[in-house]
Amino acid sequence: METTLLVLAAGMGSRYGGLKQMDPLGPQGETILDYSVYDALRSGFSRVVFVIRRDFEEEFREKVGGRFEDRADIGYVFQQMNDLPGGFAVPEGREKQWGTGHAVWCARGAVDGPFLAINADDFYGREAIAGAGEFLTAQPDDGTDWCMVGYRLDATLSPSGDVSRGVCGVSADGMFEAVAEYTKIRRVGGVIADAVTGKIFSGAEPVSMNCWGVTPAVFGGLEALFSKFLDARGGTEKAEFYIPDAVAALVAAGAGSVRVLPVGSRWFGVTYREDRAGVVAALAELTASGEYPAEGM
Repeated sequence: METTLLVLAAGMGSRYGGLKQMDPLGPQGETILDYSVYDALRSGFSRVVFVIRRDFEEEFREKVGGRFEDRADIGYVFQQMNDLPGGFAVPEGREKQWGTGHAVWCARGAVDGPFLAINADDFYGREAIAGAGEFLTAQPDDGTDWCMVGYRLDATLSPSGDVSRGVCGVSADGMFEAVAEYTKIRRVGGVIADAVTGKIFSGAEPVSMNCWGVTPAVFGGLEALFSKFLDARGGTEKAEFYIPDAVAALVAAGAGSVRVLPVGSRWFGVTYREDRAGVVAALAELTASGEYPAEGM
């Protein structure tokens, strides 16, 4: 079974202050997503589809996509605000993208087999991508058995400020049950808490970092849920349609099941500009260890 890596790369990077998906962070100027694509290709993925915006298409193709065009089948999808289900239009004044759930749905015409959807600005590690790929190769195109790579909450915090995390409920046998979004989590002293709700976490809670292994069967459910979202919240200026919430709704409705894959590989990302130095150091360390080629990818 051929599998596709779907890279969600249309974000604005407002807290970071620029396009994180094209920031050179590796020893040879690699972006974070270069590592994810490299890990996917060496794990058996045969195709890569980037979800981008038209306003940076040329630069993205030159700086990112072009690195892999001689090694894989590369495709591009545009996340456009006016790409909406029938009967809907962009509300006046809306400028913010519709979110990760919409980004995945935008790829409905470009992906026809099992795929792994990831963020462009998160480093997931070879183990995570290979594990999800192994799971996906056993799934039929119309299957509804999906997976999510789960990370510990305390391994996904930023020392530079608050983070938003989808904290997941997982059954005793490792199945995804629900997700709760918290928007201002950070560690203060020895305590991890959400500033909005006051909830305190142990740090061991599994969280979604948007590493979802699904099949094209998800697209119909996403469209129905996105239509409901637009009816209820489309007029709210900054409301977003998140993929974890959408998958949770599909699971609750019995439209799919999700196995949570625990992972030992390290996650890191660049939420804030201040996170950049730590990521540069981490990528240099992984390269020096031999995990990634010193001559670049």
